[in-house]
Amino acid sequence: MLRNYFIIAWRNLTRNKLYSFVNVSGLAVGMSVAMLISFWVWDELRFDTYHTNRARLAQLMRTYRSNDGTLSTEQASCIPVAAVLRNQYGSDFKNVAAASWNLGHVLAAGDKRISASGLWAEAAFPTMFSFKMRSGNINALNDPSAVLLSTSLAQKLFGDEAPVGKRIRFDNLYDFKVAGVYEDLPQNTTFYETKLLLPWKKYITTTEGVRKAVADWDEQSFQVFAELTEGADMNAVSRKIKNVVMTHKAIQKEKEQALLFPMDHWHLYNEFKNGRSVGGAIRFVYLFSVIGIFILLLAGINFMNLSTARSEQRAKEVGVRKTIGSGRGQLIRQFLAESVLTTSFSFLLAVLLALLAMPFFNELSGKQLSFPWHSIGFWSAAVGFMVFVGLISGIYPAFYLSGFRPVKVLKGSFRVGKTASLPRKVLVVLQFSFSIALIIGSVIVFKQIQFAKDRPVNYRKEGLITVQMNTPDLHGHYDALRNELLGTGVVANMAESSSPTIDVYSFSSRFEWNGKDPDDLPTFGMIAVTTDFGNTIGWKIKEGRDFSGDFPTDTAAVILNEAAVKQIGRIQDVIGRELRHNDKVYTVIGVVKDMVMTSPYAPPVPTVFINNPAWANVVTVALKKGVVLQTALHKIEQVFKKYNSQAPFDYAFNDEIYARKFADEQRIGRLSVLFTMLAVFISCLGVFGLASFVAEQRKKEVGLRKVLGASVYQLWQLLSAEFCLLVLIACFVAIPFAWYYLHQWLQQYTYRVSLSLWVFFLSGMGALVLTIITVSYQAIKAAVMNPVKSLRSE
Repeated sequence: MLRNYFIIAWRNLTRNKLYSFVNVSGLAVGMSVAMLISFWVWDELRFDTYHTNRARLAQLMRTYRSNDGTLSTEQASCIPVAAVLRNQYGSDFKNVAAASWNLGHVLAAGDKRISASGLWAEAAFPTMFSFKMRSGNINALNDPSAVLLSTSLAQKLFGDEAPVGKRIRFDNLYDFKVAGVYEDLPQNTTFYETKLLLPWKKYITTTEGVRKAVADWDEQSFQVFAELTEGADMNAVSRKIKNVVMTHKAIQKEKEQALLFPMDHWHLYNEFKNGRSVGGAIRFVYLFSVIGIFILLLAGINFMNLSTARSEQRAKEVGVRKTIGSGRGQLIRQFLAESVLTTSFSFLLAVLLALLAMPFFNELSGKQLSFPWHSIGFWSAAVGFMVFVGLISGIYPAFYLSGFRPVKVLKGSFRVGKTASLPRKVLVVLQFSFSIALIIGSVIVFKQIQFAKDRPVNYRKEGLITVQMNTPDLHGHYDALRNELLGTGVVANMAESSSPTIDVYSFSSRFEWNGKDPDDLPTFGMIAVTTDFGNTIGWKIKEGRDFSGDFPTDTAAVILNEAAVKQIGRIQDVIGRELRHNDKVYTVIGVVKDMVMTSPYAPPVPTVFINNPAWANVVTVALKKGVVLQTALHKIEQVFKKYNSQAPFDYAFNDEIYARKFADEQRIGRLSVLFTMLAVFISCLGVFGLASFVAEQRKKEVGLRKVLGASVYQLWQLLSAEFCLLVLIACFVAIPFAWYYLHQWLQQYTYRVSLSLWVFFLSGMGALVLTIITVSYQAIKAAVMNPVKSLRSE
């Protein structure tokens, strides 16, 4: 009997090929989209779950009050706070580890030389973060001559040979022995890019700036991580240590507080405003979760619409079946089996679509997702939804139509009630409300990205190349290197600095000046530059002058950006004033316009530029306009190889690095556009199903009107008018919602686009045009039908 049900169901599907294709493909698209979104959401929620002790891990952050009264929160910490936490709060912390930032280095083993990113860390770091060792000792960083490599890095350096015990050359400065190899971390971890771990003991004894910072409570240029003891409350411990830094500073006011930022918040709740976490990526998790659920519901309900839209045709089939002896139970099972079979086909097609779309989706979202073939939870949810939709969509024909008396049905007196289409109309309003809101949102996201991209950066953005000075070979050759680069004919200028133009590496709160409130702790970015830095990057002098070799006193001079002048609080007559940092006095000789050096969405960092080539570790090269890029790079590489033959020529275009700052917003924007298109597609399917249903209901009315002289245009207008009205209602629902949400979203950006009325108007008009196009097919089909076919039974 069951086999017979499915045979009949298969015949019904193949008999109405277009209807079956639309029905199956619509549900399949919705299910496949929901699958991909669920994979993305699951990956976001599982960020950093690779680390076993994740619930007890935290990063020490600091919140400080600026001169304008606002609170700022930063990840950067000072080194001595780690020892204090370890020694004075030992009952609360199992481990504390200071670490550097993740930076690029040059490694050599034999004749192999490669670049890799890594960080210097105290010995407890790999144990705290439960790095999984493939070989060697996880505690090896206690040895100043030992390093830990990731599996992929070890493979690149040593191939199939056992790496433990072998030696590598680091930045052409030191020789380290490989003491262990750890498993590569997955992409959804904070330390994914960390390919080697270096011993902290070596770092603080060989790097002058770090050696001085060991006891400096004002040098906020490092990271500190902590692992709490079992049972310790993260919030309680954070409150206990909030003044751990202030107690070591000679001021009275509480201008700075320490806080523990738990690891399970690093990725999803990493945005702070006025000293409090205000969210982050979690809002996109919520957004896409709602989108995924809604698209899945739209697909399921559209499937039901399309299934029930032709129910009047099936009514006569039911009458015939009951007349020849079919029981109601048999009819119910028949309709349910047919519906479940259709959803089964849709599910199989959805899996295929998800597999085919996975590479494209990974590229679009910047992830490395894979299909969860072995996930019992996924298959249970998917099969459960498939059966649920199949049963629900089969309820109407199964229980409603099977209850009619055969005589009533076969005489043609059976009619679907006027209110039967009301739920479908409500659904159309909801569908297009959501679709219009998504259209508006996609446009605003795109406009915000373009607005930030078009924001003046106040320096030359194109034609700048950054080369990290990872080895000592480039140090001490500034004049010779610069002259040879200029001699290639492809380089307009060259300079060195301690930070590239698109970032600020170092911060300090130890600047003093006459009239400064001794209890204030303003933090400034510090960038050491060579004399030609301003001319190379093309910054814009607002007041005073640039650094110049014609003034020997410029070795004790500084240039401020506009934000630094505001931080000092002396906007007028700042030129010639003195700033003190540690034991040295500097004179302000110029002010440059604020440059976009960190996030293009955030306020500029108050920055002090110091003429000190000794601190430089970045080379910036400005190409001449119009040069052939490949030729220019080849000539520049030859010069760098002459002075730095032990390192690969690794360079980065500043405009490309700048563009990466928009990566997250661009990915969200692309995903939003994709989901918007699919939501509109599914909504149009819903309208198609409802238009089909209405055309079936009113075909005799259309026939009578046509006999009485109505034109095709008049009939099209009659059948299309109510759908246009539904979309207009959807506009009134969607526009206020979209305006409110987008207004709130834009508030997180200091520099933001305005909400233009034309965006809302055109989005509504676009939805209306799509609806008219979708409905017109069914409307015109009904209008041109020969009235004899619809009236012959009268």
